[in-house]
Amino acid sequence: MRIRRIVAILFWVMLFCISQQSFAGPSQALGYTPKYPAGFKHFDYVNPDAPKDGAITLPAFGSFDTLNPFTLKGVVASGVVELLFEPLMDQSLDEPYSQYGLLAKDAQLAADGLSVTYRLREEARFYDGSPVTADDVKFSFDTLKSKEAHPRFRFYWSDIKSATVVDSKTIKFNFARVNPELHMIAGAIPIFSRRWVGNSAFDKVVMTSPITSGPYRIARYELGKYITFERNPDYWGRNLPVRRGMYNFDRITFKYYRDTSVALEAFKAGEFDFMSVNNSKEWARDYQGPKFNQGLIIKKLFTHSNNAGMQGFVFNLRRPLFQDIRVRHAITLALDFEWSNRNLFYNQYERCDSYFSNSELAARGIPNGDELALLEPYRNQLPPQLFTQAWRPPSTKPPGSLRDNLRQAKKLLEEAGWHYHDGALRDLSGKPFRFEVMLTQSQKGFERIIAPFARNLAKLGIEATYRSVDGALYQRRSDTFDFDMMVQSFPQSMSPGNELIDMFHSRTADQEGSNNVMGLKNPVVDKMVENVIYAKDRQQLVTAARALDRVLLWGDYLVPNWYIATHRTAYWNKFGYPDKTPLYYDVSNWMLATWWVDEHGKRAGE
Repeated sequence: MRIRRIVAILFWVMLFCISQQSFAGPSQALGYTPKYPAGFKHFDYVNPDAPKDGAITLPAFGSFDTLNPFTLKGVVASGVVELLFEPLMDQSLDEPYSQYGLLAKDAQLAADGLSVTYRLREEARFYDGSPVTADDVKFSFDTLKSKEAHPRFRFYWSDIKSATVVDSKTIKFNFARVNPELHMIAGAIPIFSRRWVGNSAFDKVVMTSPITSGPYRIARYELGKYITFERNPDYWGRNLPVRRGMYNFDRITFKYYRDTSVALEAFKAGEFDFMSVNNSKEWARDYQGPKFNQGLIIKKLFTHSNNAGMQGFVFNLRRPLFQDIRVRHAITLALDFEWSNRNLFYNQYERCDSYFSNSELAARGIPNGDELALLEPYRNQLPPQLFTQAWRPPSTKPPGSLRDNLRQAKKLLEEAGWHYHDGALRDLSGKPFRFEVMLTQSQKGFERIIAPFARNLAKLGIEATYRSVDGALYQRRSDTFDFDMMVQSFPQSMSPGNELIDMFHSRTADQEGSNNVMGLKNPVVDKMVENVIYAKDRQQLVTAARALDRVLLWGDYLVPNWYIATHRTAYWNKFGYPDKTPLYYDVSNWMLATWWVDEHGKRAGE
């Protein structure tokens, strides 16, 4: 899965309504009363008495060549976004969508919904001791929305017209139109000091350490080898309810590895401390041995309730080869997930059956009621089966079989003008059907998955090859859409919204660096995305998401992959962690935010 630099910041946005007459409290939620009342002491998934001490070393893959995570060019160092930058409001991880005051102490949404005003905390400071001001907030917003920053921000914040400084501690965001989640998106903008950029062009600020308000600052680094962060002992927010019991390590280091196999051996040798495992074979076969048996290394599954979204082998629709839906569906039929799950995945996975897998947003059955009403005006632009059949990914479960699927695929390819002769599947001009799957070096585990998929395609006369490239080249080629097929994830929150434009809307199909890697330009998808964004309440959002899901699924824009409802982790036995885990979380970020060095475990690890 390619790492998108700012998804974690853009992703967790929520819906909240507050009155114009008075400033609200420091919390806001998605159509419900926030779990944590005014004056709460800490989140339930932290240990408020966790000791602040010690160090942790983590793996990173590939390389890095920038400390600026907000530009199109360059590969940012791991940890920069998560450890340095803070937004106005911070999210809770044990509610569907709630935010609590961080840099801002409260907010005010205008009665007409066309502006929101945030008041900053007087004590908020950047790590150099200077105060966080409304001018810094405006500068951050204006800079990130400029052409010198990653274009994703301009799309994501397109409805935020401007930011106005009311006074040194008050900032007002003005909206171009009413958008139910827009004021919450404003609350999630990452804030940095104007002094970081100075008089330089933002896209030329590459290796200057960001001046930010977060709990850590960069201590040292060596390009492509490691980066170390040190906890700021004077961190301004350490006693806030949203920070108590969090960010407990004195030092956090990311060491870079070129290969996951090398990293695994380095982990067993004690070169780093924690591993989030994405490879099912490695999890089943390689995370064992004397150090595991002796309790020096712990192997543990952490459950979650995350919306699993969609992962798949994505077709680049910009390629003429993949513009025919019959061709795309034929290729999809050649993937035997059930065989792979038995023989490669040790039965650890579920098949992705939705762009919102593992959530209530997933489409089920056939459309009816309000969902059908959204789709009905576009009946002539949609596959007829969408209205009469429940979508399911191809399967080889009895009575189905791979043989039957390949027969169906052969028929579809012939209908699309592809016929087998002279040892290959060819079009009417005689050109053979061949494509390449692009992988990055951290995805080498996919080679064993793609190999049997390619063998099945070869039975149809299709030549599918795969190649792993280094991280920098992979990012450049994916940013410029220079690939035939790639593995891509479309992660989703429990309340999807404006980020869907970056994934699926026609506006981003030709924008380099967007997450619309498939090059999707479909006016019905555009309308369904807009229905989700402008949903007025939770029920409308669920209905709109299901309608969007249905249109995407029936478009065969990717070959669906799989997901798992647990986080697979391994770590050296020298850490403590809270008794309660969150509901919706990335395990690596949760670990960085809430774990601590445990002296008893540390002795056991030695």
